[in-house]
Amino acid sequence: MSANLSALFYLISGILFILALRGLSSPETSRQGNYFGIAGMVISIIVTFLSVSNFGSGFIYVLIFLLIGGSIGAFIAFRIPMTAMPELVAGFHSLVGLAAVFVAISAFLKPEAFNLGVVGNIKLASLIEMSLGAAIGAITFSGSIIAFLKLRGIMSGSPITFKGQHFINLILGFLIIFLIFYLCNSQSTNIFWSIIVVSFIVGVLLIIPIGGADMPVVISMLNSYSGWAAAGIGFTLENTALIITGALVGSSGAILSYIMCKGMNRSFFNVILGGWGATDQTKSAANIEQKPVKSGNADDAAFLMKNASSVIIVPGYGMAVAQAQHALREMVDALKKNGVKVSYAIHPVAGRMPGHMNVLLAEANVPYDEVFELEEINNDFANCDVAYVIGANDVTNPVAKSDPQSPIYGMPVLDVEKSKSVLFVKRSLSPGYAGIDNDLFYRDNTLMLFADAKKMTEEIVKSL
Repeated sequence: MSANLSALFYLISGILFILALRGLSSPETSRQGNYFGIAGMVISIIVTFLSVSNFGSGFIYVLIFLLIGGSIGAFIAFRIPMTAMPELVAGFHSLVGLAAVFVAISAFLKPEAFNLGVVGNIKLASLIEMSLGAAIGAITFSGSIIAFLKLRGIMSGSPITFKGQHFINLILGFLIIFLIFYLCNSQSTNIFWSIIVVSFIVGVLLIIPIGGADMPVVISMLNSYSGWAAAGIGFTLENTALIITGALVGSSGAILSYIMCKGMNRSFFNVILGGWGATDQTKSAANIEQKPVKSGNADDAAFLMKNASSVIIVPGYGMAVAQAQHALREMVDALKKNGVKVSYAIHPVAGRMPGHMNVLLAEANVPYDEVFELEEINNDFANCDVAYVIGANDVTNPVAKSDPQSPIYGMPVLDVEKSKSVLFVKRSLSPGYAGIDNDLFYRDNTLMLFADAKKMTEEIVKSL
C-alpha cells in the first residue's frame, strides 16, 4: 500500500476514534461510540499490515500472537464481572505500558529495522521519542500493577508512605531527565536500560502512597499515561494512527483525571505526584466511635417508600458487589405503579472507576433521563421524602462538609442527610473505601438496613 493511501486510511481511523470519544461522552450514544472505536482500530490494524514490506515468515508469527492475545482478551471480556472492571482496566493499562517499553527496546537494539539509523548512530529525535515512550510506558506498567493489587485487595488500599518519599520521587524524576539527555550524547545501552529500571521504580513509588479514596483518579490518570506512552512510540515508528490514538487517550485521560479531582476536592498535582498531602486513613478507620443506630427491615422500607411522593436512589460500590441493579429496577418499577416519583443520583466517583454506576444501571435498562449527576440533583434532596442509599458510603458522608481533619474534607458529597428519611442498605457499619466512619449512619432520620444489597432489595419488592 502506498504511503499516501496509508495516510488517508489512518486519517479515517483517527476521525473514527474522535467520533468514538464523542459517543462515549453520553450513555445514549456510548454503544455507537464503541462501534466507531472498533471500526477505527480494525482499519488501523489492516493498513499497518498492508504497509509493511518484506514481512516474510514474521507475518505468520504476528498473526499467531494476534490470535492468542485476541482470544485471551475476548475470554476475559466475557467472563469478567462488572465489580472487577476497575482492576481489569488497571491491568490492561499495564499491558499498554509494557508494550511501549518492548517497542522502544526493539527500536533501540535494531534501529535499522525502523529506519532510525544504526546502533550507536540513531537519529536524535528518535532517541528522545523512544526514551520518553519507554520511561512513560515503564511508569504506566509498574504503577498499574500496584493499582491492580490495591483494587484486587492483594495489597492494602491504605496509603504507604515513608519519610522523604516525595523528595526521592523528585530526585528520580530529575534522574530520568538527566539519563535521557546523557543517552542522546552517548547512545549507551547501559544508560537506556537504566532509564527503564528507574522508571519502573518511579511507577511503584508514585502509586503506593495513594489511598483507596483516590483510586478512581488513579485509574483515569494511568489511562492518560498509557496514551502518552503510545503516542511517544508512535513517533518512533512514524505511525500516524498510533500518534493520533495515543494523543486522544492521553489528553482525554488527563481531562477526566482533572474532572475526577474536582469531584473529590483533590489537587490534580497532589494525585499526579503520588498522594502529596495524603491523610492517614487507617488511623481514622481504627478510631471509629461506636454510636447507637436505628435499624429496620424490608417491610419498614417498603412502607416508607410506598407512602412517599418522591424517592431518590443513591447507588454505590455495594450495589455492584451484590449485582443488585436488576432487583433495584424491579423495586423502582413497583414504586412507579404506586405513583411515586423516582430518580437516581450519581456521584462522579461512585464505585471505583469513572462511570461505574452508570454502566450498571444501563445494564438493568434504567432510563437515562432518570439518572442525574451530583450537580443536577443535589438540591432535590431537601424536598425528597426518602433517599434509598444502596451500597454508597464515602460519597454520602456529611463529614466531608464538617470535619477539616477528615481525609475527604471538602469533597463534594450527595446531600442525602437533607432527605426526610434515609434508608441505608449496608452489610455492617464498617467504613467505606476511604477508611472513615460515615456520620450519616447515626442521624435521626436514617434507618439502617443491614443486609446484602440484592437480597434486601428483593425483599422490599415482595413487600411492595
